Amino acid sequence: MKIYLLSFAVALIVALLATPAAKKLAFVIGAIDIPKDGRRVHKKPIPRLGGAAIYLGAIISILLFLPKTEETFCIAAGCTIIAVLGIFDDKYELSPKVKLLGQIVAATVLIIGGVKIDWLTNPFGNGMIYLGIFALPLTLFWVVGITNAMNLIDGLDGLAAGIAIISSGSLFIVSLINGRYEAAIVTAAVTGAALGFLPYNFNPAKIFMGDTGSMFLGFVLSAVSIQGAVKSAAAIAIAVPILALGVPIFDTTFAIIRRTKNGKPIMQPDKGHLHHRLLEMGLTQIQAVLVMYGVSLFLGISAVVISYISGVKGLVILCIVVFIVMWGAERMGLVGRHGSKHMNAN
Repeated sequence: MKIYLLSFAVALIVALLATPAAKKLAFVIGAIDIPKDGRRVHKKPIPRLGGAAIYLGAIISILLFLPKTEETFCIAAGCTIIAVLGIFDDKYELSPKVKLLGQIVAATVLIIGGVKIDWLTNPFGNGMIYLGIFALPLTLFWVVGITNAMNLIDGLDGLAAGIAIISSGSLFIVSLINGRYEAAIVTAAVTGAALGFLPYNFNPAKIFMGDTGSMFLGFVLSAVSIQGAVKSAAAIAIAVPILALGVPIFDTTFAIIRRTKNGKPIMQPDKGHLHHRLLEMGLTQIQAVLVMYGVSLFLGISAVVISYISGVKGLVILCIVVFIVMWGAERMGLVGRHGSKHMNAN
């Protein structure tokens, strides 16, 4: 347990000390978030680039405590590509196509290092299902999808950092249950780095993590979930990381459904995300963030329980959780054509 505590502590301390420097750097290079449209919740310019401190804390810890293998260096390289991409985006606001290309390159580096979904546990019998040529596209879809999903929920002070802490904490426990000790070291580092940044980012935020932070957190959590949760003996192992990362995954999925129903491009931003709905209900930023922390904690605990129990009982719990999520999404108007009767998106 000592190595996990060290991984957590080093990442936390580095991020805590590096965030003020990242704030100064943001002003120097002009990486400032200036509210330009009605979707922004904040009203005054705030420096981005806090994600650089999160990246620094996590990557130093990962390189210190993980074995020096090809897989470790490929994870570090992929994370670095994503972080650099994020820094440029926070400064220059890159086009979606450029960001997508960079994400695919970073995900490919992971695959070269052996971090890929090449098999799944057969939920209908014994043994494993080997994916063959489908391993590459499935891994790319998972990594790029989670990277962007985490980016999309970064809409309130402290939201993405807190969700990352809860998700990585859940994946830490799942990794220990599955005997994936290297994955546990990475999740401990991510938890510590996000926690070290959170005091500066909680409402009222002094600095944003920017795309540097949200894309990095999504990327590293997608990678570690492959090693720590997807590749386990649990019959419904694929459901575990989906639940652990449930808030960004479900919120993004509902956004795609909602925009499709409304006849809008799926990449077009709107104000129909869960945090927007909560604000429309009259909650303050802090209250909305705490509610979403609660949802993430519920899904994270569900992921841990399913990973531990598995079998028929795990499947029953999964069905109950999915039913609750779908019921809640319908009640909140997250998937409707025009939102709920009482809470329109616009």
